[in-house]
Amino acid sequence: TFTLAFILNSSVMLWFPDKLLVVTVATKETDGYRRFLRTAKHFNYTVKVLGRDQKWKGGDYMSAPGGGQKVRLLKEGLKEMKDDGQIILFIDSYDVVFASGPKELLKKFQQTKHRVVFSSETLIWPDRHLEDKYPHVREGNRFLGSGGFIGYLPNIKELIANWTGDDGDSDQLFFTKVYTDQSKRKSINITLDNKCRLFQNLHGALDDVVLKFEDSQVRLRNVLYDTLPVIVHGNGPTKLQINYLGNYIPNTWTFESGCTVCHEDLRSLTALQENEYPLVVIGIFIQQPTPFVTVFFERLLKLQHPKNKIKLFIFNKEAHHQRQVRSFLKDYGSLYENVTVIEPEEEMDGAASRNLGLDLCRRDQDCDYFFSLDIEVVLKNKDTLKILIEQNLPIVAPMITRAGRLWSNFWGALSGDGYYARSEDYVDIVQGRRVGVWNVPYVSNVYLVKGSLLRRELKDYELFSSSDPDMAFCHNIRNKGIFMYVTNMHTFGRILSTENYQTGHLHNDLWQIFENPVDWEERYIHENYTRIMKDKLIENPCPDVYWFPVFSTVACNHMIEEMEHYGKWSGGGNADNRITGGYENVPTIDIHMIQINFEKEWQKFLVEYVVPITEKMFPGYYTKAHFELAFVVRYKPDEQPSLRPHHDASTFTVNIALNQVDLDYQGGGCRFLRYDCSIQAPRKGWALLHPGRLTHYHEGLPTTAGVRYIAVSFVDP
Repeated sequence: TFTLAFILNSSVMLWFPDKLLVVTVATKETDGYRRFLRTAKHFNYTVKVLGRDQKWKGGDYMSAPGGGQKVRLLKEGLKEMKDDGQIILFIDSYDVVFASGPKELLKKFQQTKHRVVFSSETLIWPDRHLEDKYPHVREGNRFLGSGGFIGYLPNIKELIANWTGDDGDSDQLFFTKVYTDQSKRKSINITLDNKCRLFQNLHGALDDVVLKFEDSQVRLRNVLYDTLPVIVHGNGPTKLQINYLGNYIPNTWTFESGCTVCHEDLRSLTALQENEYPLVVIGIFIQQPTPFVTVFFERLLKLQHPKNKIKLFIFNKEAHHQRQVRSFLKDYGSLYENVTVIEPEEEMDGAASRNLGLDLCRRDQDCDYFFSLDIEVVLKNKDTLKILIEQNLPIVAPMITRAGRLWSNFWGALSGDGYYARSEDYVDIVQGRRVGVWNVPYVSNVYLVKGSLLRRELKDYELFSSSDPDMAFCHNIRNKGIFMYVTNMHTFGRILSTENYQTGHLHNDLWQIFENPVDWEERYIHENYTRIMKDKLIENPCPDVYWFPVFSTVACNHMIEEMEHYGKWSGGGNADNRITGGYENVPTIDIHMIQINFEKEWQKFLVEYVVPITEKMFPGYYTKAHFELAFVVRYKPDEQPSLRPHHDASTFTVNIALNQVDLDYQGGGCRFLRYDCSIQAPRKGWALLHPGRLTHYHEGLPTTAGVRYIAVSFVDP
């Protein structure tokens, strides 16, 4: 009779998956709970949630046994159920994802030929003294895991009938004692899922599992037993691992389709009127001398969000940057809803400033988001704020990287002691081979936090601490069970290197060609330089003289201002102890690059931006741009208006106009005597490239008014 009933019930299981009811306990809606429901919905599981809005009294699992409240709630919840054919799957929810659907689960349950099946573990917990009472198994995990079990309603009721414990008592210990009691085990007909065909507990098994990508599906494979578990549980200290796996399972991201959930639950801003936009507090943090701060504020101004819906909180620890901060606020501060500034004199540390910034949003009921933005972030995408808000996530960071390196503002995994570890997908995410929105354990430098999150789950003021503010913040977020995300769905920008940034010059950014070459180029190289070859922008005003754009207006201005700031112009005489031999045959009023410690940077500039043009215009000639003389010349009518005819001590010469004829000076130019050919209206930022000896005897034409500046390099003397 029992065999026949089992066969009949098994048929019900196979053909009527609606007989399966998933039961879980969730006293509050966490990010993990929402993920659990999403995966359940994906496979059309029917879920009954117990304990909603109740106070959790079952302990925290990590420090001591607990979970009795779950058993009490389950016992109460099953009282009204009468269908003996009902199958109950009782599992945790905050750290569980489904990897497959009800049919596969029921089929595997049927194949066990038992009425109740518990998940299994490699580790015994919480009482090691019970090990001897466990039945031995020839292969597979020996110990019971209480985080998941499946069985028929009558058998589940029998399983928990004798529960009389407190909410803080151990559910694991209770079920262990039932299972290790041979008579109860036989009466209820309990077994363990020893080879993880139904359930995979990750604790103690991380080395046994891998992601399996196949046919547009993502599963977890247990390589030890060659099984594909239906349910994956990040039990104990494996919360970060289940978060990682949840980025893929079930089909969250596949090689064929990419991210399948990235466009779900978005908050669209498209149809909003300006006064309907969310209010954002942008926290800007300046904690060390940083290059291109002026550019940072230029980009901040272009951020696409109504200024009257932005409050600025600026923490500036560096006196060096007060000028840039004050200049920005003087010109544009009135555009914003409100501005709060913490200046160096207040001697606030970085952690305190970040806590204060978050609290400004927390205490402001109108604050919808806090956008944390470090000064070294180069935010190229003006829609960044809009994109992050529309993701509608608790904490989300735009992925930024350091040019030419694998460094980014997120960690894919943590080491055992809580520091950086590289996840298997980290390089693919950073290099854009996998694109999506990723649950990660650490973000820094730039991220968006929901204001409602600060007022509910993150009420603690001190989320940052002085030892390592970012690590402390992320640690506190993880401990609250709040998910942090990073998105690489768009290109957002990069982060500057602040190493070796010197502050002893007027325009220190000029010296950043090595540390931050991409930013240096954007700031100082002419906007049309990259189009020189494609659009044939190189002009040929005289024989073997080539004219092309190379310096931006800012570069020209900064070079002039830097030289005038240095101020030690030569006297224009033949005696010159700056050069070998101490004698200059054709002297000018000038300052050498070496005098301002700019010679290495100048050669790098020549190699990167002049040499390619030289080798194109003079085929067969190759150079490494060695020079003995590179300098800025100043021409003034009452000082040195012109330069007599001469050859240069170079194979070729580069002459860059640093200011504009008719606007800054009158006259000037260069005449090549052999060809009777003159360039009388040099364009600011354009370079003249010509041979230095033999064929190109030339002179500097008189400057009749104003002041003319040129940057000259004698290359390959």
